[in-house]
Amino acid sequence: MRVKYFILPVLILAFSSANAQKTIRVNAIKANNYGVIYSLPKTSFEITLLVKKTTSQRGEFYPYAQRYLGAEKPLTENSVTYTLENISVTNRGIPDKTNSFMVEFRAKTSEPFVYLREDGVIVTVNSDPEPVSIQVIEIPEGETVIVNPRRFLSQETLMAGSTARQAELVARQIFDLRRSRTDILTGEAENMPPDGNAYKMVMDEIDMQEKALTQLFTGTVNTEFFTKSYTIVPEEKNIDRMVITRFSEKLGPIDAGNLAGEPVFLSLKNKTPKVDMQLSERERQRLESKLSEGLVYNVPGKADLTIEFRNRILKNAEVDVVQYGSQDVLTKKMFENMKQPVKVLFYPELGAIKQIIQ
Repeated sequence: MRVKYFILPVLILAFSSANAQKTIRVNAIKANNYGVIYSLPKTSFEITLLVKKTTSQRGEFYPYAQRYLGAEKPLTENSVTYTLENISVTNRGIPDKTNSFMVEFRAKTSEPFVYLREDGVIVTVNSDPEPVSIQVIEIPEGETVIVNPRRFLSQETLMAGSTARQAELVARQIFDLRRSRTDILTGEAENMPPDGNAYKMVMDEIDMQEKALTQLFTGTVNTEFFTKSYTIVPEEKNIDRMVITRFSEKLGPIDAGNLAGEPVFLSLKNKTPKVDMQLSERERQRLESKLSEGLVYNVPGKADLTIEFRNRILKNAEVDVVQYGSQDVLTKKMFENMKQPVKVLFYPELGAIKQIIQ
């Protein structure tokens, strides 16, 4: 029995989450006339961008970096830049309410049941679901300056009447730290660390203070990573360089209609030939009767998916697309074995059969 629902839009561009859905066991019992309603999925693609944000901040004493420290290229202005580090594509099946069906069992079949996802998509028949592996995008750790260099400034430096004088005193402090490190390394320090642990602690403290104070001249660079995702649900037609988002070095990922960034294109080309069947009225009725009984499943088509940015292909892969495929059915008789019921496992994201166990 086919169940009709309202038609959803066929093209969606939105943010999405990748949380795994729980499954629910539904028993085919007398109360539901030994039938279970389920939905088949249609293909959606979750496009996830891995973005690196770099925040550069000039040092307080940057005009004196060359004079006092010999630094050739100190940061001279504050800036925030974004770079597109990676892009991933995940095939996620969403329920197609225009393709909902009922699988019916005989009244005396041995305790038939169906596992569904929370959204109604079929997972298994007469079998427990298999563990689902969730694709998780690893986000690298950024680099953040967390030490405040001003905590190491001497009272003389803090009391200095001009920025130039402060810079001179801080530079002198940096050279003192370097001299102390050299004395310890050569064994000429008046107070040498008594053991290995003390040695490491002293050297780490010197390195940390020198780095923090030097950044008052050269500036700091902080980096962080984040992801942004978009969901595309194809129609039955090919997609030719659709703009899914735009990317700006100054703003990061932005809306597809915002011309401040450069476009990220997605193309999807159907590789499964479409068979145009001319059915007579009798053949059409026979096909509808076939789909009205038994267990309907998807036979996905194949497609080439390409993502481009700045005239460069970032992703090119062959993918399964339900909308480019067809449907078939397991006959009702397969589920009428009273002693040993047939087990069917699906690819829930596709609605295709993974395994039949008899």
